[in-house]
Amino acid sequence: MFEQTFKNIDDILHKDAGCSSELDYVEQTSWVLFLKYLDDFEKDKKTAEELKGKTYIGIIGPEYKWDVWAVPKGKDGKIDYHKALTGDDLKEFVDHKLFPYFKKFKTNAESADTIEYKIGEIFSELKNKIQSGYNLREVIDRINELRFRTHAEKHEMSHLYEAKIKNMGNAGRNGGEYYTPRPLIKTIVKVVAPTIGNKIYDGAAGSAGFLCEAFEYLKTSKNLTTKDANILQKKTFYGKEKKSLAYIIGTMNMILHGIEAPNIVHTNTLSENITDIQEKDRYDIVLVNPPFGGKERKEVQQNFPIKTSETAFLFLQHFIKILKAGGRAGVVIKNTFLSNTDNASTNLRKLLLESCNLHTILDLPGGTFTGAGVKTVVLFFEKGMPTRKIWFYQLNLDRNLGKTNPLNEKDLTEFIKLQKKKEDSENSWTVNVADVDKLFMIFR
Repeated sequence: MFEQTFKNIDDILHKDAGCSSELDYVEQTSWVLFLKYLDDFEKDKKTAEELKGKTYIGIIGPEYKWDVWAVPKGKDGKIDYHKALTGDDLKEFVDHKLFPYFKKFKTNAESADTIEYKIGEIFSELKNKIQSGYNLREVIDRINELRFRTHAEKHEMSHLYEAKIKNMGNAGRNGGEYYTPRPLIKTIVKVVAPTIGNKIYDGAAGSAGFLCEAFEYLKTSKNLTTKDANILQKKTFYGKEKKSLAYIIGTMNMILHGIEAPNIVHTNTLSENITDIQEKDRYDIVLVNPPFGGKERKEVQQNFPIKTSETAFLFLQHFIKILKAGGRAGVVIKNTFLSNTDNASTNLRKLLLESCNLHTILDLPGGTFTGAGVKTVVLFFEKGMPTRKIWFYQLNLDRNLGKTNPLNEKDLTEFIKLQKKKEDSENSWTVNVADVDKLFMIFR
């Protein structure tokens, strides 16, 4: 049912003059979906409080509740179309009352880690692009069919949302910017193996795939106590994202996975001077696929000791600096990082090998990232001791990867199995740091 509903919504938006691409479809579906989610969220909270004999004070004012403006119902429990706004009236209400109302939540919220703050932030970043109030009415009616009440419903919804992000990644020029293949993320999370109590960070969060998968991994890692569950909700996952749309989608994605008030901040990570990072700012775990191929301006480069315009190389300096001693990382990067001979690349490799134990490199085949024709590797390292030897695994597949033939979890099972003990095989071998340049020659 959910899948058909999403398809119907895309068809409606396709006809609307204000929505021109898959990116617009996801963005516009997101805000309506979010308001429906909030309605179900409030109903669940109310029920839970009433069972304890308490009164639940809702966060959304009467006029702005879903059941009042979006789907007012008659005595028979069906939508009362005499009361339900549509056409210009609906568009006028949404643009001039609903959005400004929710935008104010940001300034009125007690702190940034509350759902109120997230509501305010999302509606500060977005605007309604659906130009026809009649199309908007159809979208609302479709989304009203969806429910987020049970665990199974939320689970199915999060999977479908991921599928939409994937399509969006395939549609955009920068596929990898929005979508890192889930089998790869799951593999990186398994190898880095976070535990409950670790602070986990993604400074280029995108659609928050790494944070969502780390949450799924930790949720099933043991029987959770109430304290564990609270730690996972409030004190575990942290992200930063520069682009508005990715920020909204990442926040929404985490909410759909069950993290009520995601700690994702809308900011440009690279605008922070890394010399300002103190112990209190550091994390135990970094899981990330930073954007590659970007070109950063001189003033951004001033924030880093190793100057380079390559976005991913600046991010790598940030990640090394922001890890705690003993902290672990899994970072996707272009394979040219291993082979480039310019000063910045050479100095950055030296920094990584001297300040961290780069224990594993996973070499991925071309086509791993749909729409991005670059070859990538995953660097697994631990901060605080120099690299002595590197276990290198080359993922050789008997097929070409692409949109219709993506990477799957089975492709990575041998890597996970051998990586535990760093075993040699047809596809893997160990290199001493003294001979590391010979290893990197492969990429030249």
